[in-house]
Amino acid sequence: MAKLTFKGGVHPYEGKELSEAALSRDLQPGKTLVFPLSQHIGAPATPVVKKGDRVLRGQKLAEASGFVSANIHSSVSGTVKMIEPRLMAGGSKVDSIVIENDGQYEEIAYHPFDGELSSLGREEIIDKIKEAGIVGMGGAGFPTHVKLSPKEPDSIDTIIANCSECEPYLTSDYRRMLEMTEQLVAGMRIVLQLFPKARGVFGVEDNKPEAIRLLSECIQGEERMEVATLKTKYPQGGERTLIYAVTKRQVNSSMLPADVGCIVHNVDTLISIWRAVYEGKPLMEGMVTVTGDAVAGPANFRVHLGMMASELVEAAGGFKEEPEKIIIGGAMMGRATATLEIPVHKTFSSVLALTKDAVSANEPGNCIRCGRCATVCPGRIIPQKAAVAAAHNDKEAFVRFHGMECCECGCCSYICPAKRHLTHTIAAMRKQVLADRRKK
Repeated sequence: MAKLTFKGGVHPYEGKELSEAALSRDLQPGKTLVFPLSQHIGAPATPVVKKGDRVLRGQKLAEASGFVSANIHSSVSGTVKMIEPRLMAGGSKVDSIVIENDGQYEEIAYHPFDGELSSLGREEIIDKIKEAGIVGMGGAGFPTHVKLSPKEPDSIDTIIANCSECEPYLTSDYRRMLEMTEQLVAGMRIVLQLFPKARGVFGVEDNKPEAIRLLSECIQGEERMEVATLKTKYPQGGERTLIYAVTKRQVNSSMLPADVGCIVHNVDTLISIWRAVYEGKPLMEGMVTVTGDAVAGPANFRVHLGMMASELVEAAGGFKEEPEKIIIGGAMMGRATATLEIPVHKTFSSVLALTKDAVSANEPGNCIRCGRCATVCPGRIIPQKAAVAAAHNDKEAFVRFHGMECCECGCCSYICPAKRHLTHTIAAMRKQVLADRRKK
């Protein structure tokens, strides 16, 4: 089968050999868990508990405060100690519910479903997903019930499972694909129930042959599902690039995937959908990779949301060498952190610890106008021009040079021989332009 791909992109060192063979294992949390009220795109959730309340595992701690928002549930039983701002990756503080774990893990009563999927109506399925607080777990955190409620559902003809995991070092999705293949396919089956005219496509990069084999075997007999082999290239798993690779349809910054008949879901999101519909359980856990050349024992952990990142590193054997840089998320789009005392939340994918900080070690130089940034840009813009406009705070020129089409993948910064901070400069200006548009 031909390997599908997109125009542009780069081939950074993968680093997946450090943890891809590590079977996932359960990790029990410590005494204190922190649940940020902003774990998703949209309005922060509103607390429905107060200091001193005893809560159970699976109990709702905060409810969605608008259409684009998401419920938050406790992953342990214990006592609400306080509601206060707590640090997140990137350095910002977010109002959070702090729970003291009593170690008993008493749970609420769940309501599993063991009937035929065809007996569930569209609204019933979406209500289960909404109540479970599921969001896009690939990084964006868009509430899943909103994504599954497009204006014209009959126009949706392609559901894409983002199984590419193109970020260097990350292997959590890969372990899910190998260890929970049936549940992943069942999650796709649920989504296809909502869109009877759609096909389901599992987009997997060709550096994951075992995942391709298992998924292909699991969907035998599924007339509406297929596995698409993607060329290994970053950012193959970006929403726009993935849609183009699979369908050859283009999505720009003013569009949603639904505008071209597509919906994209992350691996963990689809498994969470399966768990919500069939087991009746809310989103309380995630899969996290702890890796990097500074980590003693790179691993993949099934973790309770609310745990501290420091607990994950400790479980991986700690650091064999003091890291110069720690990143929450992937090497290309993750955020550097100065502390590990930050909570695991719904879009938390990895802790990456590196012995060398390749970015800070190189001072940015002058642009030599080589054009490499334009060659690798998947958005087909000229990052150098957009970055210059951003540096001069020229919003009109920034928009004119199509700066809003940047997906902040980092390819331009990666390839730049002068080591200019193109992505960060463009990203900062994009936020300003978006803020101005919201005011209007």
